[in-house]
Amino acid sequence: MIAAYAIPSGIAISPLPLIAVILMPATPKGRGNGLAFTAGWVLSLAALVTAIVVAGSGADASRGDEGPATWTLWLKLALGVLFLLMGVKQWKGRPGEGRTSEPPGWMKAIDRFTPAKAAGLAAALAVANPKNLVLAVGGAVSIASSTASTGGKTVAAALMVLIAALCTLLPLAVYLFGGARSAKVLGEWKAWMAAHNAAIMTTVLVVLGAKYVGDAISGLTT
Repeated sequence: MIAAYAIPSGIAISPLPLIAVILMPATPKGRGNGLAFTAGWVLSLAALVTAIVVAGSGADASRGDEGPATWTLWLKLALGVLFLLMGVKQWKGRPGEGRTSEPPGWMKAIDRFTPAKAAGLAAALAVANPKNLVLAVGGAVSIASSTASTGGKTVAAALMVLIAALCTLLPLAVYLFGGARSAKVLGEWKAWMAAHNAAIMTTVLVVLGAKYVGDAISGLTT
């Protein structure tokens, strides 16, 4: 289940949720918006991962000791190909030297956000964003198709969600407990993520894609 822990790292280094949490304190309802955004992110990921792990584990249980359900192997193959394609797209779409990406529209309207809108944005970024959705599904499928016990899969799913939520939990903790230095620290994180996100995500996606394709082909041909 190593991939199940590597995959949420790809979600955790996504710059958009980090930037959103950094911007939330500047809104009229900053503290409430920040807490609502983080809660929306964690709950959305938890619901998606739980649903896939339960479905996949149920399918495996009906097969006894025959190994992972065939559908999980085909899904892993499809996800592996998607990871590779996304890696290529991520690298080709990286900003040029000295340039930054155009900020999304929601950043311009963030001053008018309520906690409900903040939670909705988090859900959209967590499971409606194609990259995060594919990564979350891939990690959940790895857990569901593993030979771990029900308890082991539960712990693995919880750890996966926790790792994937670090992009919101850590900046929120810094904002709430970091004192006067919190703005400087969060600003440095934002700059670093924006500068290195393309290279990091390309590497993560290509490595995971190759592993998923290899594992799926091996499982389907044995």
